[in-house]
Amino acid sequence: MTTSTVRLTTAQALVRWMLAQRSVLFDGTEVPLFAGVFGIFGHGNVLGLGTALYDVREELPTWRGQNEQGMALAAIAYARAMDRRQVMVATSSVGPGALNMVTAAGVAHANRIPVLLLPGDTFAGRAPDPVLQQVEHFSDPTISVNDSFKAVSRYFDRITKPEQLLASLPQVARVLTDPADAGPVTLALPQDVQAEEFDFPTALFETRVHHLVRPRPDADGVRRAAEVLSTAQRPLLVLGGGVRYSGAAARALAFAERHQIPIVETVAGRTLVPHDHPLYAGPLGIVGSASANTLAETADVVLAVGTRLQDFVTASWTVFGSDVRLIGLNAARFDAVKHGAIELVADALAGLDDLDGVLDPLRLAPAWSERAQLERARWDAEIDRLRAGASPDGTLTYAQVVGAVNDESGPHDYVLTASGGMPGELHGGWRTGAVTPGKTSGSTT
Repeated sequence: MTTSTVRLTTAQALVRWMLAQRSVLFDGTEVPLFAGVFGIFGHGNVLGLGTALYDVREELPTWRGQNEQGMALAAIAYARAMDRRQVMVATSSVGPGALNMVTAAGVAHANRIPVLLLPGDTFAGRAPDPVLQQVEHFSDPTISVNDSFKAVSRYFDRITKPEQLLASLPQVARVLTDPADAGPVTLALPQDVQAEEFDFPTALFETRVHHLVRPRPDADGVRRAAEVLSTAQRPLLVLGGGVRYSGAAARALAFAERHQIPIVETVAGRTLVPHDHPLYAGPLGIVGSASANTLAETADVVLAVGTRLQDFVTASWTVFGSDVRLIGLNAARFDAVKHGAIELVADALAGLDDLDGVLDPLRLAPAWSERAQLERARWDAEIDRLRAGASPDGTLTYAQVVGAVNDESGPHDYVLTASGGMPGELHGGWRTGAVTPGKTSGSTT
């Protein structure tokens, strides 16, 4: 049987493959998996990849960046805003241009955000060595600055032959769309290899639609989790970013309402729950609310859904009581087993469905669920106090700035903040309005 092929350069094949990848949003809309490319072109990416992108500029737009780190961070923000259902690409020249993206790759890796990084690389043939900005290691000529990405990439490959794309590209798609492994992918592209030609099988460029994978939990784990929850007197539901990326916010609320379990949010899970929901106790953690932390301290069972339980959320593991029992529902087993939790390795929506299916409605004392509203009312009064008034000279505090922006924001607006005190003010003081079922609306940090 003859295999149909098409002769393309490495760069052309990569770009054509990107065009063939599709994704499905929570509402069923089919969209390109790769929404666009940010690029600064120079040594290592201007001719091969730059030319290939220029040829498809109407189908895959390329935006010129001013700083490589800024491009990659913008790509991260876009993927998060799109609930990881679409991905942006960032490409740079070799040398300092590539290194400028390493910090952003670390951000994406830590926060499980998919982004495709395409840094140029030194010539595989080495004839022009050393090229401009090339880092020369005296003992190892195979090392370039792009090796720095290995520590902060979920998947890394250096393409030294065009045909290597056949094995690498399916792995690229896997990582970018996998709920557990999602994160930065780095393909280092030597300048000469980008222009090398190969007879690629046309099957590589057939349209591929990537649907959200929803792994279901192990039945035994569900049974054990249900047993623990059924004995709880003061259970607490913690919602993290995995609930957002699963589109499971409405399902989580339904679960909480059926069992009358108070709800708190992590930083990545912020804005999943309307602020005025009677079971909402507020944002959790050292930069969160006294209301959520008070309930966490006295909870006897914590169901943590879609969260990696990082130190800001757990206050370095001091926010929960010493005898608390944890249930970790997470697509990544790495996160599900943390701190001896009963692990439910599953998609958030599928896992809550299965757990709810075997769990009779909990018979909790009304005082426990009512406490969420009581404690949050106290926290609201404190935030109101911090937001009130202004200095005689007209200057505003962080809390007042957050309040003003909160009042002017709609359900589809996004609020971005950086380091320092402002992220804590935003996490602890933001009040989420109405949340559209099946969509992560509301502002986010």
